[in-house]
Amino acid sequence: MASTPAPPQAPPKPTWDPRRPAPPLPWLRPTIRIRLTLLYGGMFLIAGILLLSIIYLVAAQALNVGSELPFKITTGRVASDVCNLPTDVPADVMNKAMDSCVNDQRQHALDNLLSRSLLALLGLAIIAFAFGYAMAGRVLSPLGRILRTARAVAGSDLSRRIELDGPDDELKELADTFDDMLERLERAFTAQQRFVGNASHELRTPLAINRTLLEVHLSDPGAPVELQQLGKTLLATNERSEQLVEGLLLLARSDNQIVERKPVDLAEVAEQAVDQVHGEAAAKGVAIRGEQKSAMVQGNGVLLERVALNLVQNAVRYNVPEDGWVEVTTAVEHGHAVLTVSNTGPVVPAYEVDNLFEPFKRLRGADRTGSDKGVGLGLSIVRSVARAHGGHITAQPREGGGLVMRVTLPV
Repeated sequence: MASTPAPPQAPPKPTWDPRRPAPPLPWLRPTIRIRLTLLYGGMFLIAGILLLSIIYLVAAQALNVGSELPFKITTGRVASDVCNLPTDVPADVMNKAMDSCVNDQRQHALDNLLSRSLLALLGLAIIAFAFGYAMAGRVLSPLGRILRTARAVAGSDLSRRIELDGPDDELKELADTFDDMLERLERAFTAQQRFVGNASHELRTPLAINRTLLEVHLSDPGAPVELQQLGKTLLATNERSEQLVEGLLLLARSDNQIVERKPVDLAEVAEQAVDQVHGEAAAKGVAIRGEQKSAMVQGNGVLLERVALNLVQNAVRYNVPEDGWVEVTTAVEHGHAVLTVSNTGPVVPAYEVDNLFEPFKRLRGADRTGSDKGVGLGLSIVRSVARAHGGHITAQPREGGGLVMRVTLPV
């Protein structure tokens, strides 16, 4: 038996999500480091304001602003270079003038103390915020290592470990727990890859045998024309099955990531799906319409064709008995490629829509039961392929019955 090829490494998972708004500016993000900086700086600022208020009140009380002088002038003359004191006036007038002058000087000293203290507090606050930012970065540096390791793991690099050194505190306990979880995930993922490799061999072998037998029969020049035509049809079906198996196994091996990406036009994919379903739609009396505009994406053409085919087949099979229609459109909207498949059909309750994407789950009711309509994996595959391409699929009940399926992919 041939050895199982090593699975290819998957690229980092796409971070684009059309359901999420664009992230704000980096320096406006309310990160933990910014919040800790504000906490440290704010606490220092509040403590400084309280200390300044206490000093100001104590100084004002010590200077006794607004009180009279502890002495009186009875006779003689008083001169001052600071205050413009009157001369040749009664003693009581001189005392009042001196009280006013000294109180003004006291108030000026307090105002000067307050202004200088505020400037000092502002400078210290800036230093405190800078020091708090640096200390917060130092305290949170282990979280940065955990975050970088998590991002590497998100790119399917399960061999990475944090291996955090330092004191045995909560952060080290968190890092060790994360390392243990990665160890278990790596073992499970390795087992899954081994299973996929074995399954791929078992699935390819019968398809390869069928292709060989068909090619041998087609090489017989004496075979009837009908048999040759049937052989060509079966050979094309077998080839498409091989491509589909290869695509699905590639998807499983790459942990739901597309390893080989090529330019694919959604319009061409939708046209291929419509051509394949046209005969079934005509037999059921369902009209297929819609305009397919060019919408280029980077991905796997076989898997994207399966997405369109599953959606169009479901739209045809779960339709009304008479005068039904299916509308298939492709376009580029807001920088994203969109494939939309709408159809008439039975009324679908809004609370049942999410169940349609679960494996082996179908809507309750006679219109969505019956083995002739599949095993309930079509929409699950559609959702998995859309996610693997960095996109998503949404379903909405259509007024009057039926569904509107929208597959959104990054261009």
